[in-house]
Amino acid sequence: MAGHFEATPGGGAAVALDEVEIAILRSLAVQLLELIGPGDAPAEGEDPLAALFAEGPSEPPSDPALARLFPEAYGDEDKELREASAEFRRFTENDLRTRKRDDALTVVRTLDSLSPVGDGGAVLRLTAEECHNWLGALNDLRLTIGTRLDVSDEDGAEEGSLYRLPDSDPRKPMVLAYLWLGALQETLVETLMS
Repeated sequence: MAGHFEATPGGGAAVALDEVEIAILRSLAVQLLELIGPGDAPAEGEDPLAALFAEGPSEPPSDPALARLFPEAYGDEDKELREASAEFRRFTENDLRTRKRDDALTVVRTLDSLSPVGDGGAVLRLTAEECHNWLGALNDLRLTIGTRLDVSDEDGAEEGSLYRLPDSDPRKPMVLAYLWLGALQETLVETLMS
């Protein structure tokens, strides 16, 4: 089980993680939470249902990683498409941010609930619902790191070159995290599909 997810009864999954892997995953999830930003809690005395109908931003984020997490719905080729994207974003981005925040919080909470074994590692056991949260968070982490590394969807050959970076390259730790998260994500998908 070390390094890859395996199915558990009830549609869940489990993976053995060492102490360093736990710390890296938790740190990355916390950084993702900081990037996404805090949620908008209803003010004291405010109707909690009002938050459901609150309008979000209409402009795309200026941070490239956030723009990748919250992309334009219809592109920006012409004025009409930009207006449609702005309207779509206004009514969907808050919910999308909430879901991404919930996914990252699930990662932090499940890691925080682990009971270390002899070497400081532990076996992470996820419910079916937590698996879906983890998939979302792993995807968001890879998108964020990939954006910071300037990896695009068309870079299939580029990803192979990431394996050949010299150890002296300052991007190497993030590349290793990017590739490792991809492997975790792949084994979790395979586990859920089996």
